Amino acid sequence: MKKVKCPNCGKETNWENNPYRPFCSEKCKLADLSKWLNEEYRVEEELFVKEDNPGS
Repeated sequence: MKKVKCPNCGKETNWENNPYRPFCSEKCKLADLSKWLNEEYRVEEELFVKEDNPGS
């Protein structure tokens, strides 16, 4: 049976037949969701500066 580490707490858990995968429990799944909702996680984005005269 495939085992993975919970991304929240690091506990080893089963992948198959785990309704909370990749998390080990509902508690860890909700803790991760809370971090996203509170903007503790961010996806970085490259900023592009638009030039005024691109042909000059």
